Amino acid sequence: MAMAPVIKLVLGSTAFAIFWVLAVFPSVPFLPIGRTAGSLFGAMLMVIFQVISPEQAYAAIDLPILGLLFGTMVVSIYLERADMFQYLGTLLSWRSRGPKDLLCRVCLVSAVSSALFTNDTSCVVLTEFVLKIARQKNLPPHPFLLALATSANIGSSATPIGNPQNLVIAVQSKIPFWEFLLGVFPAMIVGITVNALLLLAMYWRLLSDHKQEEEEEEENAVSEAVVEEDVTSHRFSPATLPHLSSFRSQDSSLRMDPETLRNRAVSAEIINRDSNASTREHTDAESQGESNDNANNMFQIKKWTRVFWKSSVYLITLGMLISLLMGLNMSWTAITAALALVVLDFKDARPSLEKVSYSLLIFFCGMFITVDGFNKTGIPTALWDLMEPYAKIDQPKGIAVLALVILFLSNVASNVPTVLLLGARVAASAAGGEEEKKAWLMLAWVSTVAGNLTLLGSAANLIVCEQARRAVSHGYTLTFTKHLKFGLPSTLIVTIIGLLLIN
Repeated sequence: MAMAPVIKLVLGSTAFAIFWVLAVFPSVPFLPIGRTAGSLFGAMLMVIFQVISPEQAYAAIDLPILGLLFGTMVVSIYLERADMFQYLGTLLSWRSRGPKDLLCRVCLVSAVSSALFTNDTSCVVLTEFVLKIARQKNLPPHPFLLALATSANIGSSATPIGNPQNLVIAVQSKIPFWEFLLGVFPAMIVGITVNALLLLAMYWRLLSDHKQEEEEEEENAVSEAVVEEDVTSHRFSPATLPHLSSFRSQDSSLRMDPETLRNRAVSAEIINRDSNASTREHTDAESQGESNDNANNMFQIKKWTRVFWKSSVYLITLGMLISLLMGLNMSWTAITAALALVVLDFKDARPSLEKVSYSLLIFFCGMFITVDGFNKTGIPTALWDLMEPYAKIDQPKGIAVLALVILFLSNVASNVPTVLLLGARVAASAAGGEEEKKAWLMLAWVSTVAGNLTLLGSAANLIVCEQARRAVSHGYTLTFTKHLKFGLPSTLIVTIIGLLLIN
C-alpha cells in the first residue's frame, strides 16, 4: 500500500497519537476524558480530518466481534447471579493445605475461569475472595494477587472467548473454536505450570515465614450461630391447653344455702370464660402453625425454584460452549445463549443488562475506526515492509523478532490495537494453510502473555490492582515495581516456552 498524501499522513498520525495517549493514559492532565471517550475522539478526528469517509468509518466497525463480546458479557453476568464465581471462590479455600497449596489453587482456578468467562470478569469477581482468604490466613497478599492476574492472562489465551484480542483474532482468522483451543491449550497448560513454579520459587521463603492460622473454632462458632439463628427464625411455640378439672357436683344429697349457690354460679361463669379463652388461644395457635407451615412451604418452593434456575443457567452455558466447540457461528451462539438466559429469568432484564460494560463496546467501535484510519495512512504497512524479512515464522530467528515486536507494541499501544494493526499482515506473510493458522495463534499467545509484563500491560492487571485497593476491610495496593519484579521474568520465560508448543 502506497503512502497517503503528506497532509493526510500527518493528520491521521496526529489522530492516532491522541487516541494512543488517551488509551494508555486515560487520566492525562491536559485531557482527562478516559479511554472510551478517547477512542471516540480519535475516530471523530479521523473523519473530520478526512483520513477516512463516514461510510468507511461505519464499515470499519466489526459487528461480529461486538456481538460476541456482548453475548459473553451477558452470560457472565447471569453466571455471577447464579453464584458460579462464589463457588469458585469457595473452592480456593476448601481443605487448603497451606500457603503454597493456596497459591497453586489460585493459579488453576483463575486460568480455567478466564478461559471460559474472560479474564476481566474472573479478576473482577475473584480478587476480593483471594484478598480475603490471604488476610484471614495472615498471608502476604501480593503473591496471590500476582497469581490471580498473571494466571488469568495466560489462561485466557486458550479460547477465543478468553479475552478481547482473541475475539478479534478468531473472527478475522475464521479459525474454528475447537482448532483454536487445540492449538493453544498445550502452551497454556505448560505456561500456567511454569508461572506457578516461578511464583513458588520467588516467594517460597515469604510464604514459609507466615504460618497459616487455624480458624476452625471461629468457623464452628459462626456455623453454630447461623444454625441457631436459622432454627430460631423457624421455631414457633404451640399454645398449651389448660387442664380443666371436673366439677361434677356430688352434693345433690347435701343442702346448699342461697349464698353457696350464688358462689357456685359465679365460679361456673369464670370457668366458662376461661374455657372460651383457652379455646381461642388454641385456635390462634393452630392458625399460627398453619401460617408457619405455609411460610415453610413457600420457602421450600423458592429454594427449589432457585436451584432449578441456577441449574438451567449452567446448562445453557454448557450448551453455548459445546456449540462453540462444534464450530457454530461464535457471535450468534453467544447472543443466543444470552437471550435464552434473559427469557429463562422471566423478569425485567434491565438490571442485568445494565451491568454490561457498554463503555467497552463503545471503546471498540472508536478503536476500529481509529486503527482503520491509521492503516489508510500507509505508515503501518511501510513499517511492516521493513520488518517482514526479519520476522518470518518459518525460522526461529524470525519468530523471536516477531515475538519481541508484539511484546513491545502490546505494552506500548495495548494488545487489541496491536492485533488490529499486525493481524492481517502477520497472517499474509505466512506461507498459507497451517502456517497462516500458526501465525494467528502465535499472535494470540504473545499478545495475551505480554499483558503480564507490566501492571499497565492488560486490563486484568489494572482490575486486580484497583479491586484490591478498594477492598473495604482488607485493602491492599499492588505496586508497579512489585508487579514488574515478577512480570518481567515470567513473561519472557512463559512466552518462549509457549511458542515452542504452538501448533
